[in-house]
Amino acid sequence: MFKYTKYTLFHMLTIPFGIGVTLGGDWMYAGLVFAVGFVVVGDLLMGDDTSEPEYEAPWLLNLQLYSSLLLIVVMNFLMVWSVADADVLGYGALVQQFTGFDALAAREANSWPQYAAAILGCGLLTSVVGTIVGHELTHRTWDPMAMFIGRWLLAFSWDTGFSIEHVYGHHIYVGSTDDPATAPRGRNVYYHILASTWKGNISAWNLEKKRLKKKRLPVFSHHNLYIRGLLMSLALEVAAFVMAGWVGVAVFTATALIAKAFLEIVNFMEHYGMVRNVKTPVQPYHSWNTNKRISSWATFNLTRHSHHHAQGDVPFQKLRPYQDAPMMVNGYLTTIFLTLIPPLWNAIMVPKVLDWDRRFASAEELKLAMQANKRSGIKAFMEQDYSDLIRQKQALNTTSSNRTVQAA
Repeated sequence: MFKYTKYTLFHMLTIPFGIGVTLGGDWMYAGLVFAVGFVVVGDLLMGDDTSEPEYEAPWLLNLQLYSSLLLIVVMNFLMVWSVADADVLGYGALVQQFTGFDALAAREANSWPQYAAAILGCGLLTSVVGTIVGHELTHRTWDPMAMFIGRWLLAFSWDTGFSIEHVYGHHIYVGSTDDPATAPRGRNVYYHILASTWKGNISAWNLEKKRLKKKRLPVFSHHNLYIRGLLMSLALEVAAFVMAGWVGVAVFTATALIAKAFLEIVNFMEHYGMVRNVKTPVQPYHSWNTNKRISSWATFNLTRHSHHHAQGDVPFQKLRPYQDAPMMVNGYLTTIFLTLIPPLWNAIMVPKVLDWDRRFASAEELKLAMQANKRSGIKAFMEQDYSDLIRQKQALNTTSSNRTVQAA
C-alpha cells in the first residue's frame, strides 16, 4: 500500500501551512520552514528512489491528483482569510467553537514579516499542489476531467497558458533556441524567470491562434483556451477581492507570481545548457534528471524528467528512473536554492554541462554547443574547442553505420 500512499507527501506538506496561518504569529512561518526543511533534509539523508512498482489500482493515484483542487482552494482561502477584515465564511468562529482558540484575535496580531513568510510558503506550495499536478493532468489531453482540473490548478498561478505551450511547444522544441523554457548557457535564473514567462505566454497565444485558425474558429471567442484561462484566473482574483478587498487581491497575486516563478526556476534547472536540433527526436539525455526520494514523492515523479521528455504521454507512476541520464546536483529544492546564487550555480554547473557535451552530445549537437558556448559570456565555456571530439564522434557514427549495412 505504501507505493500508493507515498505520494500523499505533498498533501501533508500543506498541513503545517494551514495550521500556521490559523494560529497566526510566528506559526505563520511553519508552512515554509516545514516544507523546505523536510524536503531538503529528506533528500540529503534518504537517498534515491529507483523503484518501479506495478500499480493495480491507478484510480487511487488519480484520486490523489484530483484532490489537489480542493487542497489549493483551501490553502489560498486561508491565505486570503488571514488578511481579511471580516471573518469570511465564519472560519475563525468555527475554529473557536471547536478548539476554544481565538483565531480572529491571533490574526489581528500578525506582523508583515510573518505575512511575507506565509505568502512565500503559499506560493511554494501552490507550485507543488497546483503547478506540478496541473502539469501531470494537462498532459492527459484525451481526458476532459483531467484537463478541467489541471487547468483550474494552473489558474491559481495565472498560468493556464502553460497547458498549451508546455504540451505543444516545450515538448517539441526542448533543448533548442526555439524553446522559451530551455535556459541557454550563461543565463542567470532571474532573467530566465522573466524571459521564459514572457516568451512562453507569447508562444501559448500563437499556438492557440494557430489551432483555432486551422479549425476555422474565431480567435477572439469562447473557443480560445488561452483567453478562457485568463478569465479563470481573473475569477479567482475577484473572489480574493470579495473576501479581503484590494489587500486580498495583492496577496493572491503575490502567491500566484511566486508559484509561477518557482515553475520557471524548475524549467531553468531541468534543461540548463542543453542543446538539440529540433529535427531530431528528444532523447533522455536532453533533461537533467534526479531520483532523490523525497523530491520524487512530493512531485509525483516529476524528477524522472528524462523519461518524461522521451515519452511525454506516460503517466507519472510509469516513469522510469533512468539512472544513466544526466543528473542534477541533488533534489529539486536543493537545486532551486543553488540557482538563486548565480556564481555558485555556474561553479557547479559549468563543469557538468561540459561533461554533458563530452559524454552525451552527438557530433551535430557539439557544433550547436560550440555556438552556445560562444554566446554564453562565460570563459570556461567560450574557450572550449570541440573540433577533434566532433571528428571522433563522426568517425564513430560512420563505423557504426557501416557495420549496420554489412549486417543487413
